[in-house]
Amino acid sequence: MNLLQQFNTVRAQSIEMCKPLLTEDYVLQVAFFASPPKWNLAHTSWFFEEFILQSHYPSYKHFHPQYAYLFNSYYEGAGKRTSRDERGTFSRPAVSEIYEYRKHVDHHMQELLQKEMQEEIVELVILGLNHEQQHQELFYTDHKYNFSRNPLNPAYSDIPFAEKGEMPKQEYIKFGTGLFEVGFGGDSFSFDNESPVHKIYLESFEISNRLVNNGEYLEFIEDKGYHRYEFWHEEGWKWVNDNGAEHPQYWQMKDGTWYQFTLAGLRELKDNHPVTHVNYYEAFAFAQWKKMRLPTEFEWEVASEKFQWGDRWEWTESAYLPYPGFKKPEGTVGEYNEKFMVNQKVLRGASVVTSAGHARKTYRNFFHPHLGWQFTGIRLAK
Repeated sequence: MNLLQQFNTVRAQSIEMCKPLLTEDYVLQVAFFASPPKWNLAHTSWFFEEFILQSHYPSYKHFHPQYAYLFNSYYEGAGKRTSRDERGTFSRPAVSEIYEYRKHVDHHMQELLQKEMQEEIVELVILGLNHEQQHQELFYTDHKYNFSRNPLNPAYSDIPFAEKGEMPKQEYIKFGTGLFEVGFGGDSFSFDNESPVHKIYLESFEISNRLVNNGEYLEFIEDKGYHRYEFWHEEGWKWVNDNGAEHPQYWQMKDGTWYQFTLAGLRELKDNHPVTHVNYYEAFAFAQWKKMRLPTEFEWEVASEKFQWGDRWEWTESAYLPYPGFKKPEGTVGEYNEKFMVNQKVLRGASVVTSAGHARKTYRNFFHPHLGWQFTGIRLAK
């Protein structure tokens, strides 16, 4: 598949994902971290306009002079922008105008992609496509959170994106002490935070061959896990008490039966399916209760060849920091990752809503410890 075909495929997928939406759904935002679908559609177009078309397409004219303000996410070098918590406050531009905006950007990008391009531009296009795939995953996670606040428990589709078949019997895979190579070293795409390749020394460890399931997590709840301070970090215990936390996000008890809210609406909880939408505090506390721990991101990467992964983003015990020798790209695009390397935890793997072809073992996702709206899960180590 050439670059033009890749571009058309990724862009079409974003449109396909929006087909089940009502017009009213496009602007919905109930929390600062959960952007509305309309904004995501526009922002991913703005990315190509800002970083490629305005610099590399002669005589390019912006679709609207204020879109650079409305749909910039966090790039200080690109100018002022809408506050993150206000992305859902604008009824205009209309949804139809956003689709016209995408057509405008796509038309000029398609013309550009049919010409000979410098390697610098090719790399920016590939970055833009991977950026859009990140927002395709955010579309599902944000829309699920937005819908979850509705007492009608509305469904996005008939696919829950929460369940899977039987999980394998629990086993622990052993690794001996040694020096290991980690980081991305291939010729295909990776984000800058995955490089450079470097060596890391690990003490011997064991890691589970599967994720923690709902039934196991329910045992933690029934053993008063949310009421026993000894399992929690101080910050985590404060989070429990400030929020009155009693169970994972999206769980509901009705008439003595546990349910969870999914993209297909409210469904009965299945004990043997991976627990999901737990934050780092919850993952850490559960591991403490089991007298185990979470793996580091390097243990996870070294061990990933030995187990199946990709159903949930898996919390690790590693802080999100630059690798030795890390160099951020020049210019505004250098804000993509480096500026977030503080006060966050690394998650590894992928999830059931990660776009096809977007997962690799060196991928470093990252979120603040209190957030669980992504499809996050737990793998134990010892």
